[in-house]
Amino acid sequence: MDDIVKQAMAKWPQVPDCYGWLGLDDRGDWYMRDDAVQAQGDFARAKGSKLVHTQLIAFIERNYGVDDSGRWYFQNGPQRVYVELQSTPFVWRVQDDGALTHAQQTVALTDTLLDENGRLYALTSMGLGLVHSMDIWHAAKAIEDKRWPTPQVVVSEQLPQTYGYVRSPANGEKKPADKPVC
Repeated sequence: MDDIVKQAMAKWPQVPDCYGWLGLDDRGDWYMRDDAVQAQGDFARAKGSKLVHTQLIAFIERNYGVDDSGRWYFQNGPQRVYVELQSTPFVWRVQDDGALTHAQQTVALTDTLLDENGRLYALTSMGLGLVHSMDIWHAAKAIEDKRWPTPQVVVSEQLPQTYGYVRSPANGEKKPADKPVC
């Protein structure tokens, strides 16, 4: 987390949390969701405006975390902005050598999962994430070459419960009490 964010949190500890205003889609793109967009429905129906400013995106990703309830958020100074997830808390990019990255940071792969729709997920040291659709060839090659484990078959709707994360904090979803947070 950025030092400036930590300083703002200490200076203004009672800033209320924000829900519904930020979303992460299956391509790893961030979306701003104002009141008008939120009135159109949940994140699956109305994404909002795609963020394209690279420094803003980097700031969000450096200050991205999870609370004890499995709700992912962006710590924006003293305010937590909870994130609407299209599917998972991360969308992994796969490098030519099979390495997984998020925000230019390499993460350690633990396991792979394949859902009923043929979507590939990677469980890592940071948590569960969807493998970016543009990187499936590199992932398939890593599995074929035995650098990645053979995927376990899963049901996509069960992933939040199994891996302890909340897709929509704005809709009041709760993490199961007996599941660990990623």
